[in-house]
Amino acid sequence: MFFHLWRRLHQSMDVEEKSVSSGYAKPPWIFKGSALYQIHLVKAATARAFIPKEFRLVEAFGYTLGGFFLASYDDSPAGVFDELVVIAGIVWNPPTSCAWAARVLVNSDEACHHGRKEVGLPSQVARFSKNITAVPKRKRNRAFGFFDTFGLGTTLSHPQDLMEVKVSEVEGADSADICNIQIRSDETKVGNWMGPAIKMALPSFSGNTKYNSNLLKYSCHLHCRVRPVRPAVVSGALEDETEIFSEQNPTSQESLENERRLSVAVMLSKPIIALQFKCLTMQVEAPVVIYPSK
Repeated sequence: MFFHLWRRLHQSMDVEEKSVSSGYAKPPWIFKGSALYQIHLVKAATARAFIPKEFRLVEAFGYTLGGFFLASYDDSPAGVFDELVVIAGIVWNPPTSCAWAARVLVNSDEACHHGRKEVGLPSQVARFSKNITAVPKRKRNRAFGFFDTFGLGTTLSHPQDLMEVKVSEVEGADSADICNIQIRSDETKVGNWMGPAIKMALPSFSGNTKYNSNLLKYSCHLHCRVRPVRPAVVSGALEDETEIFSEQNPTSQESLENERRLSVAVMLSKPIIALQFKCLTMQVEAPVVIYPSK
């Protein structure tokens, strides 16, 4: 009798596990939608807290290049979902350098599970709340010069929409606000111009998590229309970063909160360029182990 009950329980667990990741067949995995890729100057001290000892942070004058990748997928192995990848910085491991994700927030349990187990990402389930409002018409500022040609002027001659995306991390019944991202539409002289069609690769390192302890390398191949846009304005509550580096033997909950605060610090760092990806098709290759767990 006990064996029969144990077998049924084991079978039900197998079914539940398969249902979580049933949409992800063999790689490569294809995602379609749109995205905003924003590059920031991130303090090296902030980024270094996320980087494994096997890698060296690429930095200059106390800063590295990080930022975020905010995507909305309308077709993927996990169906329709949103994703915010917080990029801590660029790390070097000969013969190449790759981005390192500090945190990946998705509003899909299936995508979160797959990111953790298969790609070694620090994925968390999150809530994405979106609100779109109209911004009143303003006069154009001619002094902005060259960048105004690309729709990056500080003022606009006709109305535009302002989309606010509020991202909150979900942990059981609790939630923690991560940031608010305000994105303005840029419909000026460029009209509906979506930019040239390009192909590019975004190599990344991952792993070193409790879900996948190996250090991995994977590549995302993008085919999309890309154009420069006005950087999104990011806001969010941030506690004193110095507390993070002074704690001794923090608990797992304290470590989680520290990582969350540092991720917010990356989001609040200074933006230097923003790129809008339209008609995006992203192909994610299977990760390769470069340092197996010990």
